[in-house]
Amino acid sequence: MANLTWTDAAARAALRGIFDAAVAAADPRVVLARHLPDRPKSGRVVVVGAGKAAAVMAAALEDAWPDMALSGVVVTRYEHAVPTRHIEVLQASHPRPDANSAASATKILAAVHGLTKDDLVIALISGGGSALMALPAPGLELADKIAVNRVLLECGATIGEMNVIRKHLSGIKGGRLAAAAAPARLVTLAISDVPGDSPAVIASGPTVPDASLFADARAIVARYRMKLPPAAMARLAQDHDETPKPGSLPPADYRLIATPAMALDAAAAAARAMGIEPMILGDALEGESRDMGIIMAGMATFIEKNGFPAKPPAVMLSGGETTVTLDPAKPTTQGGRNTEFLLALAVQLKGQRGVWALAGDTDGIDGNQDAAGALVGPDTLARAEKAGLNPRALLDAHDSYQLFNGIGDLIRTGPTLTNVNDIRAILIVPREPK
Repeated sequence: MANLTWTDAAARAALRGIFDAAVAAADPRVVLARHLPDRPKSGRVVVVGAGKAAAVMAAALEDAWPDMALSGVVVTRYEHAVPTRHIEVLQASHPRPDANSAASATKILAAVHGLTKDDLVIALISGGGSALMALPAPGLELADKIAVNRVLLECGATIGEMNVIRKHLSGIKGGRLAAAAAPARLVTLAISDVPGDSPAVIASGPTVPDASLFADARAIVARYRMKLPPAAMARLAQDHDETPKPGSLPPADYRLIATPAMALDAAAAAARAMGIEPMILGDALEGESRDMGIIMAGMATFIEKNGFPAKPPAVMLSGGETTVTLDPAKPTTQGGRNTEFLLALAVQLKGQRGVWALAGDTDGIDGNQDAAGALVGPDTLARAEKAGLNPRALLDAHDSYQLFNGIGDLIRTGPTLTNVNDIRAILIVPREPK
């Protein structure tokens, strides 16, 4: 299955090196310090934040300003905490909120209460913040938020659509944290995990105005035929209590310190250093994971056969967030969007020689599994069948995790403490000589 220069081990090592370079480029300990604002001449510095990277961002801020009197609180996912000296680190559940999510949101709002125009609020925002900082809006209970979140994760909606609904059911997102911090100077340092890097979408935009309306949220509910709790539907009908709109909040500063595009650039640089020509297809690809796998298998086949538009060895790089639409009537299975993408790719390639692939979430967790993603090679289907696994049946059941776990091809990084969404890399190597 290897030609004169490419072995299976070499292809896998190259892909892992490319993925690791993308993750390293988004490490808050490397990138945060250069984006800090000017230090305040007087007043307090209060740090708040939410997301999978919030704790390590707080630690990086403390390291950058070791002599500054800092206070505040951030919330991150369980097992994502790191030691800090002054900023309190709380932990909550992701992707489904829990009681700690609501308690953390309440504590974050309290931290910015009563500040003056001389004070500085630094908000550390990263992916996962919506679930980790979940404060029910008036009329809702935490159980309602949890039920809504479950529906959102299973309905097939995009992250932007999901966050429109989340913002209108929240007491802190959609600009409400910014409103609570006024009149203090507000600077947000954010790591983007969403297509397009919109501040209004990252963690449901707690520190920026929200242009969406309750009517937009209701339209999304109808489009995907969501069955939300009665209290949530009643809240979405309250047009009078809109989120803060553009122009209604004091001017604030929003700085993106790491994005999917930055990670892809680092991945491309790593590929070039290995003598592999990179092709960046985009940092904001969306759609069904299975469909994306089929499409990219076709692209890889064309390049492998024709040596165009890139001459192998070449690697197709892409970012963004695909979706897996589950049937709520069927039992929950084990699979994430990256492993589903890879299994669909492998099934479509049918063991084609010269093509390997890796897909993984840069936070180290694909969906709610213990792996970042997986690897695919020309022998993936054969090895799966030898292990008694049916690739097509597992794909149809959205049970891709079981296949890659069964053949030992899952990628387990543990929490990376950053999150710039998914990285997909498909390596095409030169054809074997006839």
